[in-house]
Amino acid sequence: MGPLIEFKHVTKRFPGIIANNDISLEVKKGEILAILGENGAGKSTLMSMLFGMYQPDGGEIHIHGKKEIISSPMVANELSIGMVHQHFMLVEDQSITENIILGIEPQKRKFGIFPYVDLTSAHKKVKELSKLYKLEVNPTDIIKDIPVSTQQRVEILKMLYRNAEILIFDEPTAVLTPQEIESLLHIIEKLRDDGKTIILITHKLDEVMKIADRCAIICKGKLVGLLTTKETTIKEISALMVGREVSIGITQTDHSIEDVVLEVEHLSVISHEHITLVDDVSFTVRKGEVLSIAGVSGNGQVEIADAIAGLIPTKGGSIRLLGKELIGKDIRSRTEAGMSYIPEDRHSVGIILDFNLRENLLLKQYYNTPFCDNKGILQFDEMNSTSEKLIKDFDIRCSEGNKTLTRSMSGGNQQKAIIAREIYLNSSLLIFVQPTRGLDIGAIDSIHHRIDALRAEGKAILLISLELDEIMELSDTIMVMYNGKVQTIQKASNVTKLQVGEYMMGAHVEKK
Repeated sequence: MGPLIEFKHVTKRFPGIIANNDISLEVKKGEILAILGENGAGKSTLMSMLFGMYQPDGGEIHIHGKKEIISSPMVANELSIGMVHQHFMLVEDQSITENIILGIEPQKRKFGIFPYVDLTSAHKKVKELSKLYKLEVNPTDIIKDIPVSTQQRVEILKMLYRNAEILIFDEPTAVLTPQEIESLLHIIEKLRDDGKTIILITHKLDEVMKIADRCAIICKGKLVGLLTTKETTIKEISALMVGREVSIGITQTDHSIEDVVLEVEHLSVISHEHITLVDDVSFTVRKGEVLSIAGVSGNGQVEIADAIAGLIPTKGGSIRLLGKELIGKDIRSRTEAGMSYIPEDRHSVGIILDFNLRENLLLKQYYNTPFCDNKGILQFDEMNSTSEKLIKDFDIRCSEGNKTLTRSMSGGNQQKAIIAREIYLNSSLLIFVQPTRGLDIGAIDSIHHRIDALRAEGKAILLISLELDEIMELSDTIMVMYNGKVQTIQKASNVTKLQVGEYMMGAHVEKK
């Protein structure tokens, strides 16, 4: 039996870059194939061509031995190809069933004349599918009322409802707790065992080793390795991905925890709809300490960071940086008081996409010396030399140096630019929200070592991450949030990953 999918000498070009360079790859029916590579390596581009979002500039894609022109996702669906995107594509105000049947609604006719959507039969089919694949959902639940893990099940059911045989998963565990990740991995294995073919794009190599049959490694647009997971190691895969040997994990540098830098007392935040997002939260971050906030997405941890940074108003409480109250201060005042902020939403509040890289790297310092003289005239030579140094030091991949339009860069390199700018501020407090989201293993390793070095220098660091491995590796102290409230604050050495996961799910709460 021949391969189910064949990429034959596939090439895809974008202005100034070859995203995929003469890639030939076969995918077997009924296997789990992981696609790995650095940010901008071309793995998502390759899968986007399989799903019809892009078309190759050269080469061919064969399905079941037949050349196919996959001109749109609709054509991909007709070829039994489905894709679960990293950012779910669901209509929040509609039910689970309505989302699953969207675009292929089953219809009946009233009195043999008037067409209507047959939701009753659709509910029944969704229920049957969810039981068959152990993806239990309540078909009538509204999307905005269900947790992230259930939304992911809905995305998988959307593919299965359309009879997809080839399932592409893009970073499927990025926003899940350890328990939810374990459950999803079992579901993916069951789909494979039931004859589905799974292609998995992920940065989590431990998950690849656990469930993938093979892994294809792409580096700078070229296929550089095709390995059987049982016959390789994480170290070997990492080296192929980034073109060098990568250390796995860090050993924390010796450091001391000293005076309080950030003090948050009884902080409360409410939404425009008067829903309490942060409920009476208190904590401190000290000099030389990494305090991490863990929690399932949407439990108030990002709102805490945004409130400290001045991006959203507070209902009550106090925020003091080096003893000075920040409530009522604008964002520039907070920056000048000694705060750096790497936000979750890089596009809306982290960078200005239509500025060039130099302008974004110096966005918070351009009005100070040495980048501006006492007459307010910008010193471009100094701006150029500093921005080029940051580009080199943080390995920011860009086509035209500091003149590169930021919009044209990959998301991972945009993230590196934000981190470079905020670290260069030399602030007493650094707030990192999802700092390594979308970064490859080499970049993650680099950022983790920078955070460790900053701590050793005596910086106070507030880390908010959905990656529990990251939290367990970097933290001195862990605070867990659930439903806007603090579940526990403990020394990292006193809790296990599994215990943190239980707190994240609201399983128990510390007695005050």
